[in-house]
Amino acid sequence: MSDELLLTQLASEREHVLHAVDGLTEAEMSEPLVPSGWTITRLLNHLAFDDEMFWISAILGGDPEAIAALHNGWASRPMTGAEAVNIYRHQIRRSNRILAKVDLDDPPRWWPPASEFAAQPMREGREVVFRVLTETSTHSGHLDIVRELIDGHQNLVVT
Repeated sequence: MSDELLLTQLASEREHVLHAVDGLTEAEMSEPLVPSGWTITRLLNHLAFDDEMFWISAILGGDPEAIAALHNGWASRPMTGAEAVNIYRHQIRRSNRILAKVDLDDPPRWWPPASEFAAQPMREGREVVFRVLTETSTHSGHLDIVRELIDGHQNLVVT
């Protein structure tokens, strides 16, 4: 897969996420609908902080501000659904600035200490982007299911 195709697919999946939550009320964004209890707002925080900020800003970009702000996105401070959407959009813009500057052939610029993150460092930036694409795609599917439970909206996917 070319880098351009990889980044285009990531952008498409991010838009899919935003489309899946578009038009939902605050109550719908904050209601747990699955047995594990996550809400749409918490899932957006996970995507913003655990994927965009952690993987792209901190690991791929080595951004000291992002590294200092790392935390569990699932356990972010309480916020409205609109705030979560805005934070996700902000982290996407931040990620895009980093992606415009890095060479995906290069290794990540930062890796967490082994005492905090047991995974082996990735060899190149492309692996990091593929990880974020996979996470975003998976969670966009989760959002499709939850959205259908809320109001019957179905995202049609042509195969």
